[in-house]
Amino acid sequence: MININNANKVFASKKRKIVAVDNVNLTIEQGEIFGVIGYSGAGKSTLIRMLNGLEIPNEGSITVAGYEVSKIKGSKLRKARQEISMIFQHFNLLWSRTVEQNISFPLEIAGVKKAMREKKVAELIKLVGLEGREHAYPSQLSGGQKQRVGIARALANEPKVLLCDEATSALDPQTTDAILDLLVDINKRLGLTIVLITHEMHVIRKICHRVAVMESGKVVETGPVIDVFKKPQQEITKRFVQQVIEPNEAKDTIEHIAAQYTSGKIVVLGFVGENAEQPVITKLIRSFPISVNIIQGKISSTQNGSYGTLYIHIDGEKAETEKALQFLQSQEISVEVIQL
Repeated sequence: MININNANKVFASKKRKIVAVDNVNLTIEQGEIFGVIGYSGAGKSTLIRMLNGLEIPNEGSITVAGYEVSKIKGSKLRKARQEISMIFQHFNLLWSRTVEQNISFPLEIAGVKKAMREKKVAELIKLVGLEGREHAYPSQLSGGQKQRVGIARALANEPKVLLCDEATSALDPQTTDAILDLLVDINKRLGLTIVLITHEMHVIRKICHRVAVMESGKVVETGPVIDVFKKPQQEITKRFVQQVIEPNEAKDTIEHIAAQYTSGKIVVLGFVGENAEQPVITKLIRSFPISVNIIQGKISSTQNGSYGTLYIHIDGEKAETEKALQFLQSQEISVEVIQL
């Protein structure tokens, strides 16, 4: 569906050259929700703009939905963009047009007849949950409603690919989750390939099948989301994963509670996939003459499975405690002992 081969993009100024995208290679499958994450300046915005020809690589090739967008121009590029739609952080709506007129706009440009336009717009309004707001103007809509209009407009020409440029960054957390749920629903209903860029690991965790991590123009790590959460390889990836799994306030709480124990061990358990849903602690208590106290924990879901972190305190005779730790390690979960 999408192939990026040895793509490079350099912006030159009088003083210096900026390498925005540095020898990137990626393949994105049809029907996949693929995330690209990185901090500001990582090159992710330039990369996604190359997927619809808004930026042209200095070297390499980019093929999307059968179009080599790194080479085509004019009418061929315009036709390709009908199949490669995009939604934006700040919505980019036409403020003098109503909801239905905004959604209808790309159909007007494509020369679709009025009766067909009206039918299609009505279907899209229902799909994105904007019934009753057809005649409202953007100034009368909430941020989430504006993004729903943007999504409906992007789907008007029945694209094969939807590009999302920080599409939830301007929204509050609750509205962000609602928009992400909508994108997952659209992906499942239409089989639409979705590529999104973000600096928020929560977005990647919630909806993406695979993720690429960018730093200084390079893709430094890529893989299924659940694998990246389980074993992040690069330091930047570890920082992103840490944002979701173990916030700083949780660390402070653990350190405060751990200070109250004078014996035993504090153990951090990491669960991924099916293991996150197994009664491991119940088995532990039943199998060994030890006391187990759950300090804090959290289990979350990704598109590929569940993951979670659990802090427990184990106390008992040394030999039995060691056996308990060996048992935990045999359950294919990560086990880290924090010294008291």
